[in-house]
Amino acid sequence: MTAPRVLFVCVKNGGKSQMAAGLMRAAVAAHPDRPVEVSSAGTRAGSALNALSVDVLREVGVDIGEERTRQLTDDDVRAADLVVVLGDEARVEPVDGTPVEVWETDEPSARGIEGVERMRLVRDDIAARVAELHGRLTS
Repeated sequence: MTAPRVLFVCVKNGGKSQMAAGLMRAAVAAHPDRPVEVSSAGTRAGSALNALSVDVLREVGVDIGEERTRQLTDDDVRAADLVVVLGDEARVEPVDGTPVEVWETDEPSARGIEGVERMRLVRDDIAARVAELHGRLTS
């Protein structure tokens, strides 16, 4: 049996999709008997990771500091078993029937929460969703 392939996507591939990918890699490392192949990309990839995203993941033992942003391609979508779009700004069309799931992630800034506190809430929301997805993909 081959490991399921999940592709996380956001607009810039500098924050939410990178966080989700890092958290999924950590879930796989904690459960090597339940592998998932992980990648991430952006619909309009930026040039750098969001520093607060990197920092709040390090707080929970996940290091994405060496990751780089990548532009989404149709081949990326085609190669995935599931595409997960984080947030409501990025748009991904299915390619060759690859399912696309959209996560309407928590946006604390809509409640006036900014900075590191905002990013911790985003991280925790994504972490819970990733844990559920890992279980769903590997059960």
